[in-house]
Amino acid sequence: MPDRYAVIGNPVTHSKSPWIHAQFARATGEDIEYGRIEAPVDGFARAVEAFRAQGGRGLNVTLPFKGEAFRLCAATSDRAAAAQAVNTLVLDRGRPWGDNTDGVGLVRDLAVNLGRKLAGAHILLMGAGGAAQGVIGPLAQAGAAAIVIANRTVPRAQALAARVPRVKACGYEALAGRSFDLVVNATSAGLAGELPPLPAGLFRPGALAYEMVYGHVTPFMAMARAAGAQVSDGLGMLVEQAAESFLVWRGVRPQTASVLAALRAS
Repeated sequence: MPDRYAVIGNPVTHSKSPWIHAQFARATGEDIEYGRIEAPVDGFARAVEAFRAQGGRGLNVTLPFKGEAFRLCAATSDRAAAAQAVNTLVLDRGRPWGDNTDGVGLVRDLAVNLGRKLAGAHILLMGAGGAAQGVIGPLAQAGAAAIVIANRTVPRAQALAARVPRVKACGYEALAGRSFDLVVNATSAGLAGELPPLPAGLFRPGALAYEMVYGHVTPFMAMARAAGAQVSDGLGMLVEQAAESFLVWRGVRPQTASVLAALRAS
């Protein structure tokens, strides 16, 4: 019997994770099966326990459950503790253990797949929810010269910035007159076809606009391209964080280049 894993979220029917992990399993020779679980918004913990009781060994956690997954865990990795969010659950250690692979996934996509130099970069991170929480620490550790978190609710951005040295927080209106080498959209605005209220002039020459949403061109991506910035969606981050989760579960990190290339081609 293959070991069972799945992605859990709401909604989750669009997730490419089952296909990605099937490719990883084939390439590494690991005997796993990987499915989808769409949990009720008020039924995350019950869904996790039901999956574990049926022999499930691990879960990837997506919106809107990353914060709840963190609170569910008996223990976590240091990076999950720093993020206060979990996207990777290990269920075969007794009580659930949690990790967060989002940050390393983003940094690897930026540095390896996109060839971006993060050391010394000036970075704007939009949003202060679970997605931003997972990546702010690794971005800072990559050597950014300055990081600003912008959010509609400024106190929430300030609370997140306070966890990481040399990170500042503000509202969108305070961005006027500032410019950045990398602008990361960690909000859910793209899923709703909306654009955060960004002032003109945000992008330095050669800047990259990175949209964590993948699968379609969002208003943020269109605006950034019109402003002359380079643009990328979050598909590479998805693949790289999945590879890190696979490493956590199976002890082997699969190669990602061919999987990402196949997804881009499709």
